[in-house]
Amino acid sequence: MVSTESETQLLLNSLNTALVTVDRSLRIVYANHAGEALFETGMKQLQGHFLPDFFLPDTIETTRLKAAIRKGEDFTENEIKLAFKDNRYVSVDLTVTNITTANGPGLLFEVKRIDQQKRITRENLQNAQHYAARELVRGLAHEIKNPLGGIRGAAQLLEKELPEQHKEFTRMIIEQSDRLRTLVDRLLGPNSLPRFEMSNVHQALEKVRSLMLVDSVNPISIVRDYDPSIPDLRIDPDMIQQAVLNIVRNSIQALNEHNTPNPEIQLITRIERQMTIQSERHALVAKVKIIDNGPGIPADIKDTLFYPMVTSKQNGSGLGLSISQTLINHHGGKIDVDSHPGYTKFVIYIPINSKETGDDE
Repeated sequence: MVSTESETQLLLNSLNTALVTVDRSLRIVYANHAGEALFETGMKQLQGHFLPDFFLPDTIETTRLKAAIRKGEDFTENEIKLAFKDNRYVSVDLTVTNITTANGPGLLFEVKRIDQQKRITRENLQNAQHYAARELVRGLAHEIKNPLGGIRGAAQLLEKELPEQHKEFTRMIIEQSDRLRTLVDRLLGPNSLPRFEMSNVHQALEKVRSLMLVDSVNPISIVRDYDPSIPDLRIDPDMIQQAVLNIVRNSIQALNEHNTPNPEIQLITRIERQMTIQSERHALVAKVKIIDNGPGIPADIKDTLFYPMVTSKQNGSGLGLSISQTLINHHGGKIDVDSHPGYTKFVIYIPINSKETGDDE
């Protein structure tokens, strides 16, 4: 049976390996969906552009590639890092093969992201650890709430028996009991189920942006770069807004505490194709990136960043990111983080169901 062109295209787009072809002048001719995901842009923005323009200087050896075309030589390199101009560093295995098309000789790049498999393994471990930590905290919180109620009740009864000059002590006990009760409730995290509805994720982002422009003491530039092709998603808008708000607030605190010059936060949305989240494969995923140019996340808390009570902030509770993780988990999604000095990127992934796109396949 001979495959049609559309079937061939469907097959290429279903691959995890990024396929990118260039002509003899190293201008991009084609990229499959995994290739578009590698560059984090669409085919319209790739086609006809000079391949090295997407990378930091010295990442792509143009002389070697042109020599490979001229001599008809193929080559493979393992565990190399691609440094993109948007500050992304991707570990890959790379195979470069000579091809001949109707337009003459060119190269086929097969790019297998080895960081993806490592990330999936790390995510599975972190999810298990996060779940265990949350269950431990929940257990402790419930154990604290019971005697706390008894202490508060006893203080209220005692207040009725004491003279007025001593009641300030029972009031202090009641106030501190209420404060601890609030902290325990926050430790327990969101206890309500999502109220799903069809909603545009950009509406939630715009509400966060408006809140931050009003709340921020120091002027911080908030740059938007939205993909209008993202369809309405089946989400709880309030939960998505809270998840993003917690991350943005962390960014603003970090920028303010370190007096970052020209502080900036970017809100970027894109579509990711063929992605695995929590061991489930999704054809389409909405991606929300929150990027700041602050000091970066300290290395000693990177692996436990989403655990309750973990924070690098002077007055932080360490609950914001843990709550964000829980809220996104309710949507079958996940949160990734990449950080180094001068750059921190949180990425929220939310699956797009076929019903949301109108695709019945």
